[in-house]
Amino acid sequence: MQITDLPYADPGVPDARSGPRFLWWLWRNQLDGQLKSLAWGLLHFVAVSALPFCVGGAVQAISDRSGARLALTGGLLLLCGTGIAVGDTFLHRAAVTNWITAAARVQQLLARKAARLGSALTRRVAAGEVVAVSTGDVEKIGWFVEAVSRFTAAALTVLVVCIGLLVYQPALGVVVAVGLPVVALAVLPLLPRATRRADAQREKAGRATELASDTVAGLRVLRGIGGEELFLDRYRRASQELRHAAVRSARMWSLIAAVQVLLPGLLLIAVVWYGVRLAREGRITVGELVTVYSAVMVLSYPLRHFEEIAMAYSFSRPSARRAARVLSLERSATDAVFHAADVPGGDLYDPVTCLLAPAGRFTGVVCGDPDAAGRLAERLGGHPAEPGRSVLLGGVPLDELPLDTARTAVLVQDKDPVLLSGTLGELLDVPASGAVSAADALAAAQCDDVLDALAQGSPDLADPLNARITERGRSLSGGQRQRLALARSLITDPEVLVLDEPTSAVDAHTEARIADGLRRLRSGRTTVVFTSSPLLLDRADRVALVHEGEVVAVGTHRELVGGEPRYRAVVTRETDSEPAPAGEDVLLEREEMEERA
Repeated sequence: MQITDLPYADPGVPDARSGPRFLWWLWRNQLDGQLKSLAWGLLHFVAVSALPFCVGGAVQAISDRSGARLALTGGLLLLCGTGIAVGDTFLHRAAVTNWITAAARVQQLLARKAARLGSALTRRVAAGEVVAVSTGDVEKIGWFVEAVSRFTAAALTVLVVCIGLLVYQPALGVVVAVGLPVVALAVLPLLPRATRRADAQREKAGRATELASDTVAGLRVLRGIGGEELFLDRYRRASQELRHAAVRSARMWSLIAAVQVLLPGLLLIAVVWYGVRLAREGRITVGELVTVYSAVMVLSYPLRHFEEIAMAYSFSRPSARRAARVLSLERSATDAVFHAADVPGGDLYDPVTCLLAPAGRFTGVVCGDPDAAGRLAERLGGHPAEPGRSVLLGGVPLDELPLDTARTAVLVQDKDPVLLSGTLGELLDVPASGAVSAADALAAAQCDDVLDALAQGSPDLADPLNARITERGRSLSGGQRQRLALARSLITDPEVLVLDEPTSAVDAHTEARIADGLRRLRSGRTTVVFTSSPLLLDRADRVALVHEGEVVAVGTHRELVGGEPRYRAVVTRETDSEPAPAGEDVLLEREEMEERA
């Protein structure tokens, strides 16, 4: 797999039972790239480790005044230099490829899981944790996966050099063969504590990220209630806790690094001391002493990869655990095989609340609790917040439909829809039946002033559809963003369209025109609108009042206003002592409002 081949056509089915299993699964799925990295790493490290033997041979050749051997060792040095250059170049290329492709695979898996779970993801996993997994954690996971092959190459090189020294000079080779494992494994007792501190740092980093994400998302509300300083203090405390955790973790890793410098130095001193004694006794030559000394000194380079793999695993393990936790989430019910060729049609029925939306009708739903309304809307779309009986569409449980079929059949627009950056045409370029044009959808959603605003912002563009929308539509007002989102939903023309407070940010006059456009454009299609707006409810064919988790009243808007106090309290904000106008009075009020518009 090359970087140019990304993204993957199919990133695969991950083993998300645990963090280590997930890392092992990633490594196995990159076996070709790992073997390439291992091969180039062996070439590089072996060429580096062969330099001392060449230098020792050259010193001995000079001592023996042998020009032929000196020329031979010179040629070997040139060959080693070539091997080092070629191996290092392609090792770096293979390592970066492995890192990027591993990170890309994880990102694709996370994106696929987010698309599958929809809004249920952020209810089951904190938003800050999702951000941490999809950004910093992905890099750390990719780092460990690509470091495995480099570490393997370094470990094999150390083993080969030890065997070579035992054969070349047994007396000093034994010292090196005994000392190198001690040097390599001396940090193992420190790793558990370093890992625990790294885990604590990651947890506090995730908490700080989550707090920052929540603060930014609710900044407008915080300003409205004067809570900015409160959340700033919370983030400041979280930031300081993260700083202290990072310092404690860095201290442990600096101790490990110091051990990795100290012990090879002590081994080098021991080799030199013992080698000088052997040379003075005439048991080894000067060239052999230089060779062993240089080999021990050069081996500090591959030994550094032992520290790196320990650090990479310690940092990637909590990251992999978090990623595995997200990837292990599933819908409340597994998809069963659905043999129907077409998207099912018919009435939409929720057995939990007994809410019924007749096929081809405009149904209004009034719920006094906005959060409960949002959860019910998501249930109707097949994304329940908790396991339970599935919503039925034409008698078929949505949970038994393939995910693509369920989303084609039922589209839910929540109360805070997101507008992605890009042109208006790209925003409206969504999977659709083709029965509703962009012009009709924009007209029904009363987007004329939005088009004018976009045209004024880009006077050089002849077509407003080519005008750019900033991230999340921040350059537009709340009402304009809401209407563009409604137009996008209308274009899809699903069998069932569920709208959660689609006009909460628009004025009454515009809302009345949107209600007429929505009813006209969705004629003959099932539409469910969660709202407390009398203007929308009066256009509905049928209105249901949901109270304490179940439907308690059904009728037209005028019937419920006149005969259901709980409905009247939600819709008109009036109590029983202040009865709201009913019947013809409601209709007259609406008509007068439209005439003023």
